Amino acid sequence: MISLKISFRPVIENDLPLLSAWIGEPHWQAWWGEVEEEIGYIKDMLDGRDTTRPFIFQVNGEDTGYIQVWSIADQIALGWDCKEPWLNMVPGDSVGVDLSIGSAAHLAKGIGTKALKAFVQKLRDEGYQKILIDPERTNLRAVQCYRKAGFEEIESLLGKTGACLIMEHTKQEGVS
Repeated sequence: MISLKISFRPVIENDLPLLSAWIGEPHWQAWWGEVEEEIGYIKDMLDGRDTTRPFIFQVNGEDTGYIQVWSIADQIALGWDCKEPWLNMVPGDSVGVDLSIGSAAHLAKGIGTKALKAFVQKLRDEGYQKILIDPERTNLRAVQCYRKAGFEEIESLLGKTGACLIMEHTKQEGVS
């Protein structure tokens, strides 16, 4: 098996055309919003209007996907709990993670699982204890990836979070 070296670099302004192209791909559009809206959110992050930290993840030095980490408490402060009431159902010191593979050519190769495991380890090293992810429950590819990376559904929230399935990283052995 070929070794995959995963690394992360912060998103910069020059990455926006690449991100626009990725967000426009069908496998993104199935789960993300319109390209301009999503790029607007990322610009807010880059400009400091949103504390979410966006990263490009690389595989063996090649830009391969997008991953971000965001604070539950900060998103509540920005009013996102009006749209996503489940934010009030989890501890405020939790962080959430979102991940997408850039190009469809990289789908179904285990890259997402490996990148997520590495990112969780990075967050653990930074001191984060409660790490959540919130796929739409019908996004079976994502749910399967997240389970392989050590995330499990939060049983007490099942049926209370609309289209989202709230999962928490629980398996320390899932961290690479």
